[in-house]
Amino acid sequence: MAQTKTLYIGMNGGNMERTYTEFVFPAFEKANNVKVVVVPGTSTDILAKAQAAKGSAQMHVMVLDDGVMYRAIGMGLCEKLKPSQNLSAVPAVAHMKDDFAVGLSMGLTGLAYNTKYFADKGWAAPTSWGDLADPKYKGKVVVQSMPASSFGLHAFLMFNRLKGGTEKNVEPAFKAWPTTIGPNVVEYIPNSSKVVEMMQAGDAALFPYTLTQVELMKSKGIPMEFAAPKEGAGVLLTAQCVLSNNPDAALAQKLAEYLISPEAQTAAMENGSYNPVTPKATLKGKAADEQDRMNNMLKSAVTFDWDVINAERPEWSKRWNRTVER
Repeated sequence: MAQTKTLYIGMNGGNMERTYTEFVFPAFEKANNVKVVVVPGTSTDILAKAQAAKGSAQMHVMVLDDGVMYRAIGMGLCEKLKPSQNLSAVPAVAHMKDDFAVGLSMGLTGLAYNTKYFADKGWAAPTSWGDLADPKYKGKVVVQSMPASSFGLHAFLMFNRLKGGTEKNVEPAFKAWPTTIGPNVVEYIPNSSKVVEMMQAGDAALFPYTLTQVELMKSKGIPMEFAAPKEGAGVLLTAQCVLSNNPDAALAQKLAEYLISPEAQTAAMENGSYNPVTPKATLKGKAADEQDRMNNMLKSAVTFDWDVINAERPEWSKRWNRTVER
């Protein structure tokens, strides 16, 4: 019997690791006599690991938020994906930089709110990114720190657009945030795991969050709902790439192709609420309803200029720490 090979994939721990390990990888492992092992971490953690091993990759595939993936491609950490039927079925919005990476799941950042708290106060659901600045939410808004998080960054960029800015000009948001949204923020948090804890303590009523996370929390009985702001929710792709100079490139390419197959994408959606990038996923029941909702929101969703963002983000982060989170 041939010895089982091991492929290492960097991705978020928690729900993503559980979903993929239990429901997505097994079919690939069986078909290819291989074991797929998750190296868990945030996008920035995984990128740092890949960067440290550049030239002799320890991981085979990595899964990162789209903004971080653009940085990885720019650093030469990804090899071009091989053409395939599964790759060509993915719509253009999910192809990144000449196919050095491709979307794995489609996400949207909008506003999430504590339905119990809103009901107790008799408040209507939020409808605009500008609602983060409504004085009635004073001390009840939670925002993930912009330097560390796509959720916080999306909120900042959408508020900036509301104030007349663009990715090339973020002056309007930096000028307005400290006196509008700032007084409403009870805490800037490093990652999303603290949101539910703060909700349950009655400290969080409104916060930038993703549709995927909201659906996951609702399935656990957390009183939360997602609102797509009228200005548009922000597109947040979770993307995958095959690492360049990895120890088993052919098998790594095969895994990456499998992960965007209808079979894998359906399993990830039905068991973990990871909205598929392929239109060929066959969804039923609740998963199909969730996907229909996502597709409707995508019609008015906003994409961002990551080339500009990644060039400017270190400077934005310094300024954010100095003027917003001080």
